[in-house]
Amino acid sequence: MRHVLNRQWADGVAPRPAVFVDRDGTLIAERHYLSDPDQVELLPGVGEAVRRLNQAGVPVIVVTNQSGVARGYFGMDAVERVHQRMVELLAAEGAKLDDLYVCPHQAADGCQCRKPATGMVEAAAAAWNIALAASFVIGDKPCDIDLGRAAGATSILVRTGYGAQWENDDRCQADAVFDGLLPAVEFVMQRLAKAVHARR
Repeated sequence: MRHVLNRQWADGVAPRPAVFVDRDGTLIAERHYLSDPDQVELLPGVGEAVRRLNQAGVPVIVVTNQSGVARGYFGMDAVERVHQRMVELLAAEGAKLDDLYVCPHQAADGCQCRKPATGMVEAAAAAWNIALAASFVIGDKPCDIDLGRAAGATSILVRTGYGAQWENDDRCQADAVFDGLLPAVEFVMQRLAKAVHARR
């Protein structure tokens, strides 16, 4: 497991919710085994969605499986160039990621970080003082939804990427389904607002 940004919260801050986001098909257009930063394209509404979470002080943490590394298709240096381009495109829209975790393994490797295993979100929760039960996992594949369920978070399927083909499949039991990241984040903001109101 590798992570890129890793800026920790100040000591003494109470655990808080976060939004864990899949990369391919959720933040950026799906490209099979993407390794070329010139092919990185933000999906519609992604910049605004991430910016809204930034403005609300909600950590935005990417968790992505990149088995192309283990398969020898490309190295971690290519993954990091792709991520740098994604960060640049988000910055152009006034948005930023708080951290980014990568699993470079194949399913056969039996690691604890490959989604739907919870290694990446558990590492992020420890580093960022995150309350997983109050958090959200957003993605376009069953592994994202299963990750959310395994972590005790709210799982949200987006119809971008591969999401539309999984929406009505019994093997993909999301808590909510939306057309893309922006309406998913609007739902997240509503849920967080209700949680704050309930504590008053």
